[in-house]
Amino acid sequence: MIEPGLVSVTFRKKSPAEIVELVRRAGLSAIEWGGDIHVPHGDTGRAAEVARMTRDAGLRVACYGSYYRCGVREGAGLAFDAVLDTARALGAPRIRVWAGKGASAAADPAAWRAVIEDARRAADQAAAAGLEIAFEYHANTLTDTPESARRLLDALPHPAIRTLWQPPNGMDDAGCTASLKSVLPRLAHLHVFHWSFEGGLKREPLAAGAARWRPWIEIVCDSPRAPEALIEFVRGDSAEAFLEDAATLRSWLNV
Repeated sequence: MIEPGLVSVTFRKKSPAEIVELVRRAGLSAIEWGGDIHVPHGDTGRAAEVARMTRDAGLRVACYGSYYRCGVREGAGLAFDAVLDTARALGAPRIRVWAGKGASAAADPAAWRAVIEDARRAADQAAAAGLEIAFEYHANTLTDTPESARRLLDALPHPAIRTLWQPPNGMDDAGCTASLKSVLPRLAHLHVFHWSFEGGLKREPLAAGAARWRPWIEIVCDSPRAPEALIEFVRGDSAEAFLEDAATLRSWLNV
């Protein structure tokens, strides 16, 4: 069964306690806690506190949404050790990482090698602690196209390396469906939102994306491991919009 939840960076201006209460009210099950505001990298005390309030509300930590960029951040002063320690204190089963910094089309062999080697090292450390890592599926990284994401995952057949997925901005439905299917065996969880792009990016009610998301949800239901479906970003950063989207997602998942 796919569990519904929230990515905490949807509400960067809200406290962890406010987010926990909002997720509980929405009837969702899990939270991906962000490493920039809510659970800062290296702050294990804050991580333990957030873990406790999450559990006490009957919710689960789905992921530690770190901003560790493989092949980049270790040399820039963010040690993966600190990220891993924070994730462990949070009780997260996996850590979101980013596949470098820059578009795959511009990445030279050295950039690919740096990301692959660092990701392998991070995965080894995570696995030794009983965790896994999962790549953010995002523009300006080595997962910014279906082809580059597949190339990266194929280069890293590591049991503790998986990927997240979200519809690439501006890609048509057929392209998005193909990209989802290409990563399905390694899928950790979905970032769920509905945006339109005519006349500029606009956040839309999730219900307006039913024609896109319902088939994707059906595809994911057939995946080897049922992932979470986590709402990320809502209209106007509004609690009311989130509650509406949460009700929509729950109706799609029959929970």
